[in-house]
Amino acid sequence: MLRTPTGGAGSGTATAGDRLVSIGTVLNQLRDEFPEVTISKIRFLEAEGLVEPRRTASGYRKFSPQDVERLARILRMQRDHYLPLKVIREHLDALARGEEISLPAPGRRRDLLEGPWERDPEPPAAARLGRAELLAAAEVTETELAEWESYGLIAETEGGGYDAEAVTVARLVADLGRFGLEPRHLRAVKAAAEREAGLIEQVVAPLRRHRNPQTRAHAEATAKELAAQSVRLHAALMQIALGIRSQ
Repeated sequence: MLRTPTGGAGSGTATAGDRLVSIGTVLNQLRDEFPEVTISKIRFLEAEGLVEPRRTASGYRKFSPQDVERLARILRMQRDHYLPLKVIREHLDALARGEEISLPAPGRRRDLLEGPWERDPEPPAAARLGRAELLAAAEVTETELAEWESYGLIAETEGGGYDAEAVTVARLVADLGRFGLEPRHLRAVKAAAEREAGLIEQVVAPLRRHRNPQTRAHAEATAKELAAQSVRLHAALMQIALGIRSQ
C-alpha cells in the first residue's frame, strides 16, 4: 500500500496547493509495494514519457501525489500483467480519456505461458534449431559456421542445438564479412557485449534469486528492458564516435 505523500509546497512551475516530493521520497513511498524499484527505474520511466514530474527553478524533479500513483499503476501493470511500456502508455492514455481498459489476468504471461506463474513458475524453453536448420535459416555454409564457432561468436546451448538469436548473429556476421570485417575482428564486439551483460546481471541477479515467482519473472522483463536501453546507448555512442549526425 502506498503511503500518503508528505512534504511542503512545491516550487518552480508547481501551483501553491500541490504537495510535491523529491524522487528519493517517491522511492521510499513505492518500495513498500515494489521493493525492487530504484531511482534509475523511475528516471527511465520519465525518459520514456510515462511520467512527467515538475521541475524546480534549479532543475530538481518534484512529484505530485498523482505522479506517485501513476508510477504505482505502471509498476503494477509490469509486475502483475507483464505489459510492455508501449501497451502501458496506451492504457494510461485511454484511462486519461475516461475509457475502460481490459488487462490480462494477473500472474500470467500471455506470450509465454498457458497457465498461472504459480503453477508453472518458469517459462518453457524456446524452440531450438539443429545445425542444418541454422545453416538453412541463416543462409551460410558449414565452413563459415565452423569458423564463427571457433571464435566464440556462435555456440550451441547447454542442452544442444541453437537458439533463435544464433540465426540473427550468423546473418549479421555474414553481412559484416562482406565489408571486410573478419571473425577475429568481431571478438572485441562479443567481449563488449559480455561486459554489458555482466552489468545487467548485477542489477537483476537479486530479483532472480527471489522466492516469489512473479518477482523472478519481473527480473527477466527488467533484463530485457535494460538490454534494449543498452543497445540504444551503444548505437548513440557509436554515432558520436564516428561523427554521424542523426537525421
